[in-house]
Amino acid sequence: MKFKISLMAAVIGLAASNSATAAPKNIIYMIGDGMGPAYTTAYRYFKDDKSTKVVEPTVFDEILVGMAHTYPDDDTVVTDSAAGATALSTGTKSYNGAIAVDTHKESLETMLEIAKKRGKTTALVATSQINHATPASFAAHNESRRNYDEIANDYIDNKIDGKLAVDLMLGGGTQYFIRDDRNLVEEFQQAGYQYVDSLSDLNELNKLPALGLFAEKGLPFAIDESPFRLKQMTESALSLLHKQNDKGFFIMIEGSQIDWCGHANDIACAMREMDDFAESIKLAKAYVDNNPDTILVITADHSTGGLTLGADGQYRWERDIVTRVKGSSGEITKALLVSKDVKTTWQTLTGLPFDEATQLKVQDAIKQGAKALDLLVKTEISNASFTGWTTGGHTAIDVQVFAHGKGKEQFIGSQNNTEIADKLIRFIK
Repeated sequence: MKFKISLMAAVIGLAASNSATAAPKNIIYMIGDGMGPAYTTAYRYFKDDKSTKVVEPTVFDEILVGMAHTYPDDDTVVTDSAAGATALSTGTKSYNGAIAVDTHKESLETMLEIAKKRGKTTALVATSQINHATPASFAAHNESRRNYDEIANDYIDNKIDGKLAVDLMLGGGTQYFIRDDRNLVEEFQQAGYQYVDSLSDLNELNKLPALGLFAEKGLPFAIDESPFRLKQMTESALSLLHKQNDKGFFIMIEGSQIDWCGHANDIACAMREMDDFAESIKLAKAYVDNNPDTILVITADHSTGGLTLGADGQYRWERDIVTRVKGSSGEITKALLVSKDVKTTWQTLTGLPFDEATQLKVQDAIKQGAKALDLLVKTEISNASFTGWTTGGHTAIDVQVFAHGKGKEQFIGSQNNTEIADKLIRFIK
């Protein structure tokens, strides 16, 4: 009798264990393009409450579980966004520039395509053009990330069991979707998609499928126009997906322009992009908390710029310098070039003093033109804040992995970026 009871308890325990380890129904996959560990560290200091002694943790600290290796399938070691995203979407490493194709330029099945085959609702959200390298590597196939028109075409032409692959797309890219040779927006509308082209009209999307394109290319930088446009798109996307959630959903959300600010070596720009991404993560985390059959996984495709906190041999990083900056270096440059009061414009937008030495440098840069002035703006802000940069490109350092919700334990530790994809694909299958 005792044996029967024990056996029954074991069976019940096994069933409970199997239930507990069942695959999550919904997957929220977030990629901070260019977001290496220095970015999340800088963001912690950027957001610190100076009235307290301790430096408060951020949402990144709350859900950190591991690290990922980012090298592509060649001997360069340093990946680009296309190869990085291909690894993260298919579980296969490829060459720099590859959009979901292998080294032989043969198409690789992506997790979004697999999700669509399994009847899940699918979505892509990005602050870049929606046919940029990272989102493209989830729903298109091309030998070169630069073939933007062909990639945009794939969003219509690449069918999964006769259906369009992506049920919801939010981002930029109207110049690639509305062209003289082909109007893809009209084709999406004919296929039953709702369409809006202004963020202010985002709430007009009340059902799926839907398409929102909010800029000719990428959206304006967060620091220049709408500080939380990714948060706004994330909130809308999760709401729409939740309404249509019979078999679950897969969504990839990219903080695209962390990378663009890193390429520009613009620390203030990067921190505002990080803020938008962090706020979007909070929304996704809250969704998981309210829907425990969902997993949230976050990582980066690579790190950009070789960002360091502390430069010129000085043991300091001045976050207050960074918080006072009121625009990207490009927008500050434009304002200075047309300003009739350069001193006030400089002080207002950079938050930096305008002493005699600065005045001479600014005047000289203005004479040289926009490129020289843009470089001066970034250099002065970096020098004043003791921010270091080693490159205008990418670096090969490992990136962080964050996870929250059902199955998060599978992402603990040091892993190849392809392993992240493999695990998520197993959840979908």
